[in-house]
Amino acid sequence: MGLGVHALELDVALTADRRLVLTHDLTVSPVTSADTRPVRPDDPCFPYVGKPINSLTLAQLRTLDVGVRLPRHPDDPFAPTQAAMPETRMPTLGAVLGLVNACEADAVRLHVELKSDPTRPELTPDPELFTEQVMDELERHGRLDNAAILSFDWRIIGHAAELAPGTPRFALIELDTLHWHDDLGDDLAAAARDAGATTLSPEHIMVDERLMAQTAAAGLDVAVWTVNDTTLGARMLDLGVSGIVTDYPDRMRELWRERGLPLPDPVKPLKPATV
Repeated sequence: MGLGVHALELDVALTADRRLVLTHDLTVSPVTSADTRPVRPDDPCFPYVGKPINSLTLAQLRTLDVGVRLPRHPDDPFAPTQAAMPETRMPTLGAVLGLVNACEADAVRLHVELKSDPTRPELTPDPELFTEQVMDELERHGRLDNAAILSFDWRIIGHAAELAPGTPRFALIELDTLHWHDDLGDDLAAAARDAGATTLSPEHIMVDERLMAQTAAAGLDVAVWTVNDTTLGARMLDLGVSGIVTDYPDRMRELWRERGLPLPDPVKPLKPATV
């Protein structure tokens, strides 16, 4: 946020004790997480790395060190860009929302991706309950009016449309998960609209003139992911996308500047507490 971004994306999963935590994966990743100790000496679930998030409690997950990336191969493209923060614990959604509010980042939209895989129900919470909990947490922190719900599981998109029709809903789609949707047909945009989406959010390799024409006909915006190269970003803008998801907002700010597009203001860092 200190660079200046339009939106901040958060990936959220549900623990065994129904707490909302930030994690990219439905299982504890060996790349982004490391065991430190069991929550109690005789915990049969330990070690926790590799276990499903929904099989572990918040207390168990909070023993993990999630502040150091542990690449499994020497050419990991993200390892050189990561600033290590040892002893960082897996945060809850509520804690992050509180921090964003404390930074007075009112202009920054919060895009909350609900991690769910309908083909693996053993890893996936009930989509309706999950959606309700996320919506309740956003409302509790006064962020529902400046947030968006994202998911590859379009059941969640439909529930979000029912619960908060005024909150934007991004139907995520990629080539690897097209089989999750047996009835898409040839018009992805119309299917996303019918599922309750306000925005289609495809993997960048799926975006072409035909898809853009479909989304325009369906009345949807397009937010493309994940674009880390400015040349590719420029091509996406030329095709007419309304948003770009990136791991490198500094690069996209340069592209925005070159195009004469409005740039979001940086958020001032939180001042340390005085005693």
